[in-house]
Amino acid sequence: MLDPIRLRLLREFAEHGTMTAVGEVCRMTSSAVSQQLATLEREAKVPLFERTGRRVRLTTEGWRLVRHAHIVLNALDAAEADLHSASTPRGPVRVATFGTAALQRLLPAIAAARTRHPQLNVILHELEPHEAIDVLRAGDCDLAITFTYNLIPEDPPPGVSRHLLGVESILIALPADHPAATGDVDLRLLREEPWMAGSQGTTDHEMLDRACALAGFHPNVIHTADDYALVLRMVREGLGAALVPEVVATLGVPDGVVLRSITAIEITRTTHALTRTPTPATNALLELLVSVQTVRP
Repeated sequence: MLDPIRLRLLREFAEHGTMTAVGEVCRMTSSAVSQQLATLEREAKVPLFERTGRRVRLTTEGWRLVRHAHIVLNALDAAEADLHSASTPRGPVRVATFGTAALQRLLPAIAAARTRHPQLNVILHELEPHEAIDVLRAGDCDLAITFTYNLIPEDPPPGVSRHLLGVESILIALPADHPAATGDVDLRLLREEPWMAGSQGTTDHEMLDRACALAGFHPNVIHTADDYALVLRMVREGLGAALVPEVVATLGVPDGVVLRSITAIEITRTTHALTRTPTPATNALLELLVSVQTVRP
């Protein structure tokens, strides 16, 4: 088989005409160029060069091989460029995510991608975790951002890779003038309180039930809401207490509301990115999701 490195030297010889000139272009000595082209001639099993006085020139067979060399080397260059292009992160990347992760992690990642990966185009769909997993498994998105609670452990579905993005504490939101709001809160002191929870059937609702069960009571859930900004304003109006993730503190807590740590029971929320088939685009976005600093909106 003909060596492509020697074919490149042959192509350069056809263009520049002398071993010395080829050596200068390829940063080799003229004797090294001569040796490589002599080896190519033996590999080709036909005469590629002939001497005319003190000069060496290509034979008819040599020129024929030059034409083939152009085709072969152009194909190799195209293959290399194609592989390099394939490794370049480029969109679109369809992301299914819940709201707070979009605000605190995905949007900063998109902003960073504009500089680092300008061909990466992220398409955002706001979905609850179980919905996001469904569309990921159906192939309708490329990456899903979900969360789980330590009180409700869940394994990733088969065929899905899970990547840790962060862990945060669950806090309790209370009116600032509530008697229990002076420090860390024992949930047992709130057994008679009205509560707000996520919609029935959501993991937020189940998490409240389990947390209160560990504290020895069943919560009196009066209101359900899934928007944390709405929940905080409902707390301000005295409609009840609520459990919220720590990230809510960065969304702007209204006057008259305080967020307090919970004693005795550890409750955490872990955020993950889920993927099925890794690509340069999803890998690049994953790197940004892990590395970017979250910002206040």
